[in-house]
Amino acid sequence: MSTNAWFQSPDDAAKRLDAVGYLTDIPTATTAYLTGALEKPLLLEGPAGVGKTELAKAVARATGAELIRLQCYEGLDEARALYEWNYKKQLLRIQATDTSQDWEQTHDDIFTDEFLLTRPLLTAIRRSEPTVLLIDEVDKTDVEVEGLLLEILSDFQVTIPELGTVSAVRKPFVILTSNASRELSEAVKRRCLYLHLDYPESKREKEIVLSQVPGVSDRLAGQLVDTIGRLRDLELKKSPSIAESVDWARTLVALQIGKLDDAAITRTLGVVLKHRSDQERAVRELKLGR
Repeated sequence: MSTNAWFQSPDDAAKRLDAVGYLTDIPTATTAYLTGALEKPLLLEGPAGVGKTELAKAVARATGAELIRLQCYEGLDEARALYEWNYKKQLLRIQATDTSQDWEQTHDDIFTDEFLLTRPLLTAIRRSEPTVLLIDEVDKTDVEVEGLLLEILSDFQVTIPELGTVSAVRKPFVILTSNASRELSEAVKRRCLYLHLDYPESKREKEIVLSQVPGVSDRLAGQLVDTIGRLRDLELKKSPSIAESVDWARTLVALQIGKLDDAAITRTLGVVLKHRSDQERAVRELKLGR
């Protein structure tokens, strides 16, 4: 186990994450502790809006680490994820080089750290301070990008042909998130701990709302969470996330609405449902009389 332990125990993880506003359950707290203790990346999988990205942010806040985020998307490549060379600067150096200098010497001069542009993965590996590396929505990348990740996930190192292997100065706390839009390779999964996050039980979601929204009453929070649960049971394009539950509570407080009746739901439905077809279905299924 590392001497620079992230958390002392699962209970310690739960308390410190709770203290920064992330209410955990036992499996989440245990997995967060093990991720730090075993120094293995953590793959978080689950629907959008259940708190996967927020867990990485909470770990950074709870441990005083810096969060470095690689937002994945289709078309992401090595130059955006790992590093690239500053070709313009290299060209200027070549033009300024004494013509009597041979090419090998010039080549050695321009492929040095001075000309290296580091991207999130390499930046995280080179930091000596505590770092949380968030590789967000990894399922949105092409399969080829997973190959770039394997060396980091297994050995915490990056190989740069011109410079050699760059090993982690201090291993980051690595979290990968996935909405399961496609199946990740077994090679990636094999290198990670795994935790599936789903929408929380109504009791815990109510606690989250109460902890993050000053001024919301216990009764109103209960009504809101019950309604959110009914909405998630519908076949919607996009179910309300936890963050949208919190936003809805803040909206109700701002409008000084103390009771979530049909009129209040209809008036504020756009806070939690962002597709017209979802709003129409909710009005119809919940019989809101709109």
